[in-house]
Formats: sequence, C-alpha cells, structure tokens
Amino acid sequence: MATALVTGATGFIGGHVAALLLQKGWNVRGLRRRGSRRTPSPPSDIEWHEGDLRNFQEVCRATGGCDAVFHVAADYRLWARHPEEIYASNVAGTIHVLEACLAARVPRVVYTSSVGALGLNADGSPAHEETPVRLQDRVGDYKRSKFLAEREAEKFAARGLPVVIVNPSTPVGPGDWKPTPTGKIIVDYLNGRMPAYLDTGLNLIHVKDVAAGHLLALEKGRVGEKYILGNRNLTLAEIFGLLEDISQIPAPRICLPYTPILALAHFFKALSRFTHREPLIPLDGVKMARKSMFFDSGKAVRELGLPQTPVEDALREAVSWYREHG
Repeated sequence: MATALVTGATGFIGGHVAALLLQKGWNVRGLRRRGSRRTPSPPSDIEWHEGDLRNFQEVCRATGGCDAVFHVAADYRLWARHPEEIYASNVAGTIHVLEACLAARVPRVVYTSSVGALGLNADGSPAHEETPVRLQDRVGDYKRSKFLAEREAEKFAARGLPVVIVNPSTPVGPGDWKPTPTGKIIVDYLNGRMPAYLDTGLNLIHVKDVAAGHLLALEKGRVGEKYILGNRNLTLAEIFGLLEDISQIPAPRICLPYTPILALAHFFKALSRFTHREPLIPLDGVKMARKSMFFDSGKAVRELGLPQTPVEDALREAVSWYREHG
C-alpha cells in the first residue's frame, strides 16, 4: 500500500485531502504540532507524526519512506501579534518540507500555495496562473509569505524535485472548524453579525473539489506547473444572496464605503498593539477587499479534470455543518 504524508491534516483542506486519500486506499501519515487541537471528526486510520514545520529533523522523520507528500499546512491569519511566525511556518517550513522530500527522493510532491500568491488584473477580469505578480503588490504577511514560499517551490522544481503547485481559491464546505477567515464570514452571517458588506468578490469552490484537485495534480499535473483550484466568481453581495436563499436569514443590504472602513481598520490595528488581541476589523482583510479576487481555473479543468460542484451545494453543506457543530 502506498504511503502519503499530509502536512496540515488537522486543517480544513488538509483534512479533506487526507480523508480522500484514505478513501482511495492510501496509507496516510499526518504531521501535527504537539498539543494541536483535533478536528471534531478527524479522518480515521491516520498515522500521526508529531512535529513542527520549523524543525527540519522532525519533518525528515515524517517524510522518510513516503511515496507522495502533500504539503498543505500553512499559517493562515490576517493578523498576528508576531508576524515573523507566519513567515517561519509558511516560508521556512515549506523549505524544510521540500528539502526533506528531495533528500528522501519522494517520487511526487504537491505543494499547496494560494491564489493570494498570484497576480490580479487591473480591470477586474479573472486572473490566471501566469498573470504578472510582484511581492510589493501582495497585501499582508500571509499573502507575502505564500508568494515567497511559491518561489521556493519553483526553485526546488528546478533542482529536480517532482513538485506540482496548486493554488486553491476560496474553499467552502463542511469541516471548517477553526474556522478560516472565509468560514468566519459564513459563521458571522448565520449569527447575525454581518449587518453590512464591502464591494468585493471571491472565487468559490467546494472544499471536496479542492481535495480532488490535489490528487489529480499528483496524478496528472506537470512538474513545476501551477494550477488554480477554483470554480465560480461571485461578488460578496451575490454570496450573501445565496446564503439568504439557503439559510432563510436576510442578507445585509448596506454596502459600506471603503475609505471610512479602512480608517476604522487602522484604528483597530493601533489598538491591538496595546490589547495584544486580534483587531475587530483586520486591516489586511479590508485592504484585500479593495480588489475582487476573481480567477480562471480553466487550466486545472482542462489538464487535471478538476470537478466543478455547484457552489450552492458547497454553501448549503457549509451552513448545515456550522449549524450542527455550533
């Protein structure tokens, strides 16, 4: 039986990747930090290895003897009291995983990047894998760290590591238990804490399709290539309209002007320096909202056969899951 390591198997995407691998008959190892919280319903039969991405020796121990490695783990936060932690996990941690894979001669590696590492078109049209991008254009430490980590993955491909890069857009669906910043939007909506919205947009995809895209990238992806794992571009108002139909909770009707919200976000960021708590309005989140995150996943559909489950189904399953799990 082939063995795959999944970093981030306790997380949203990683948990779904691990579950799908088990379903397909793989032996699955999961790398988790000591004392990390487990998901409410973790995939069964995972061989857990305790370790930290920032510790190269621990990563090497988990990687040895694997037939495939899915490096899904990432520090996904829009605010951090110590931003260097994000870079330590997302950049240095990625180098450790890929270096360990190269040393162990792992036959195939899938690195989970993010559409946050990709460029956006000035006219708002959907961007693709080759849309120009610069580090200085990336908003926030998370996006900058993923941009830098993706450059490292490309270097490893040039060194001979058989790594394929996938860039998930905005996954939604069951199991986002932490939740991610996107999941928090849905949770806040369901709890009546979303009285207004900003004029922005996202590309949604069912998290199960993202997991399937990882396995398809392993099987069909070209080494060193990037594949956007996305589906449908929607404005935030359209997303709330779908949530209203599904949940029967009225959608917010007030579209807030960008400038005063940006000023408020700056205020809350300054306040967080004294409180050491996450700001009520994350500044990076507001800055990101200035441009719609619209993407074209046509390459992954054509070359990998990426599934395109209706996003209505993804949102419906997410709403049902959040209601069941509080």
